[in-house]
Parts: sequence; structure tokens; C-alpha cells
Amino acid sequence: MSKIDDEEIKRVYIQADLLYGEAEVEHAINKLAALITKDMMNKTPVVFPVLNGGLVIGGKLLTKLNFPLEAGYLHATRYRNTTSGHQLEWIVKPQIDFKGRAVLIIDDILDEGHTLAEVVSYCRSEGASEVKVAVLVHKNHDRKPNPELKADFVGLEIEDRYIFGYGMDYKGYWRNAPGIFAVKE
Repeated sequence: MSKIDDEEIKRVYIQADLLYGEAEVEHAINKLAALITKDMMNKTPVVFPVLNGGLVIGGKLLTKLNFPLEAGYLHATRYRNTTSGHQLEWIVKPQIDFKGRAVLIIDDILDEGHTLAEVVSYCRSEGASEVKVAVLVHKNHDRKPNPELKADFVGLEIEDRYIFGYGMDYKGYWRNAPGIFAVKE
């Protein structure tokens, strides 16, 4: 893989359109936490953020879920620091036994849904009693190959643009951006 141009990375951020500011995203995270708590408070679930994208939203949500849960993580990717997806690669499968238990998958975005579909399928095939999905962002478009795949909990709806921030990246960078930004078209 070629080295990313530092100037390009800086330029993308400077020129990006801010879609949701930090306060709006934090409000959406609080709303997500309330919905998840209401639904899962009596289930003692296992919670798996999907790394790397789900790292930020997973960390923020975990501190707001006021019920017993067991937290782990999984790392599955299709992007490998690029802007287009490839075949799913499991870097780390879940390390916590979840057979017979409720599972909550936390991810940054439901875009086309390939990664989430495979993660959900894996958890079901390994014996989860139920699998719920929480995403910070749902991207609105008609390219989803599996229209039945839906997130159970959604923080924000986004137009069909390439976005970054709050865990979502541009070529591996700007997961730390303080808001949801769209790359200038």
C-alpha cells in the first residue's frame, strides 16, 4: 500500500462538509443508549463493538448503558484503510462465549451492510440467543444487497456521501474528527 499524502489528509478535513456537529452526535449517542437500555436491560448481553470503526461509538455507548453486560470486541474489516470494500477479513473473532446469550453488535455505520451481515450471521451460527445491532449512522441509499438487514438501534441518518468522524475514517484517518463530515464532492 502506498503512503498516504499528509497534505491530502489535511485537505480532506479542511474542505469537508460538516453534516452533524459534536453536540448533535453526542445527543444521538444518548438517545441510542436510552433505546438500548430499555430493550436490553434485563438480558445481560454480550456487547461487541466492531473494530476499528465501532471503537469510538462503542466506548461512548458502554459508559451510558446502565445494566449488567459483558464487553468484548471483534475485528472484521472489508476496507483495510481504503475507500472501497473487499472480501471480509476476520482479524479477531469474539473471545467471549456468547452461546445462549443475547448479543449486541455496535458499529459506526450501516452502509451497504456486507460486514454487519456476516458478523450477525456468525453470531447466530455460533449460538447467540438473539443478535441486535446498534449503529451510529445509517446511510440512506438503495445499494444494500440484503434489504432485510436493518440496525435495531440507529443514531443518525446520513445522505449517500463518503463520510468520516466519530470512528468512521477516510483512508484510515480522521476517526477522531469531532463530528460527522462528508468528503467534498
